[in-house]
Amino acid sequence: MNNRIIIALDVDDFQKARLLVDHLHDATLFKVGLQAFLKFGNELIGYLREKDKKVFLDLKFKDIPNTVYGAVKSSLKYSPHFLTIHLSGGADMIKKALEAASSEPGLTILGVTILTSLTNNDLIETGINLPTDIAVLQLCELGLKNGLNAFVCSPLEIEPIKDRFGKDIILVTPGIRPLWSARGDQKRVFTPQMAIEKGSDYLVIGRPITQNANPAEAFQKILKEIEN
Repeated sequence: MNNRIIIALDVDDFQKARLLVDHLHDATLFKVGLQAFLKFGNELIGYLREKDKKVFLDLKFKDIPNTVYGAVKSSLKYSPHFLTIHLSGGADMIKKALEAASSEPGLTILGVTILTSLTNNDLIETGINLPTDIAVLQLCELGLKNGLNAFVCSPLEIEPIKDRFGKDIILVTPGIRPLWSARGDQKRVFTPQMAIEKGSDYLVIGRPITQNANPAEAFQKILKEIEN
């Protein structure tokens, strides 16, 4: 299970990020998002590579197809294991992202569906008159039609996606909160055990681990919660 938990390094201090990597020696996958990437991305990714960790580069690209092609190409220098794009960028953008990534067989492009912080009302305010669960399924179908088979979704959509599109689809789920942690700004959440039982392939967990007084202990506590 330690290979299926992604540690979200959403911190604003390089030394703190470095200490987290050092303490979490049993974790293998670390997510570098916009905050950390823009502040000290080169140093952090270099340190992760030095420690033989896998990098989930979570930059959520969404732009015109040629711009996303160039962005994915530029990202290859970091040798990411995962790289995110917004499925709402459309079919041509998805194709260009996959084309740019085709020279790196170890890279998986993840299609982001609907952010876990968004509710049905939030979608309506942005002009999307669909419930979140239906919007997620439509975006996954768009991704599959254009060559993707790995997606980011909330835990609530794990079962509907796998029931409709098959068990071979890779699902990465943020919005994971152990029983003993606060929800924060996540609105569509599951416990780690619930997400695994429903069929999630990878769990993204940040604050319950990274803001804990003892991150390694919190990580082990989550592993035991799942195993039990």
